[in-house]
Amino acid sequence: MATSNLPADPAARIREDRAIGRAVRILERRLRTPGPQVCDVADAGALLRLDLAAEDREHFVALFLDGRHCLIASERLFSGSIAGAQVSPRVVLRRALHHNAAAVIVAHNHPSGNRAPSAMDYDLTEALQTALALIDVRLMDHLIVGRGEPFSFARTGFLSRTGGGAAQPEHKPAPTKAKPRQRRAEVAA
Repeated sequence: MATSNLPADPAARIREDRAIGRAVRILERRLRTPGPQVCDVADAGALLRLDLAAEDREHFVALFLDGRHCLIASERLFSGSIAGAQVSPRVVLRRALHHNAAAVIVAHNHPSGNRAPSAMDYDLTEALQTALALIDVRLMDHLIVGRGEPFSFARTGFLSRTGGGAAQPEHKPAPTKAKPRQRRAEVAA
């Protein structure tokens, strides 16, 4: 977060941090309350934006949902540098099975504030959707948190287009050259 956005008064910063903490707790409670579902990425995006937007390095988070799309658990699975984080789809699958999740929403931040997805972000999203489908878990969305509203792969239609070998969206960047037998995909800022 740019220092120009921070209050000059340390007491004001403490008050703001407490207010943000209260807001995060309210959003977590709403997501965990039986009844309200996480069908709309707005609730998930608001929680993840508060959690990730001010981070100075990249983090990858997964929200594990039950069959009614109510939150089971939220886990920060990977952390990296200012330029990216190594993400292993295998770990995401293992945690989804651990929680007996029916659906997952994943997110990561771009410390630069730029919410635009990279080619590696598209590749990772496709790999996660394919892998999770093998264990009957739906990837509901992949959000990229930066400045403003988080970028949503679901809202762009990418997730509905990538299942089962469907055509790729026209706006997908050129594929990256992956090393043979590469086991991890990297998300870049």
